[in-house]
Amino acid sequence: MDTGFIAERVAELRIKRGLSAKRMSELLNWNDAYINNIESGKSLPSLDRLLAICEFLKITPAQFFDVEETNPELLNETIQMLKPLNDRQLTLILEMAKEMSRFRR
Repeated sequence: MDTGFIAERVAELRIKRGLSAKRMSELLNWNDAYINNIESGKSLPSLDRLLAICEFLKITPAQFFDVEETNPELLNETIQMLKPLNDRQLTLILEMAKEMSRFRR
């Protein structure tokens, strides 16, 4: 993994939220060009800033670095909705997900 990964991942996840780089910087109360500088490879975020980006995107740092998770925010929201369900409901959803994944291939 190279430093370009961070730039690409920030851009990918920001775009999924429908935000411009400038708007994301503003919402994080950072310099207007901060996210743009990360995405263009001009700078790398500090650990504190990377954690803040993850929190803003509602994902864990592990999800940030997991390239197989293409929409970690949506996945987290789905998991939160599943937590209060009972075993029968979860089993039904699992069976539906299995059926849907067969058609994905």
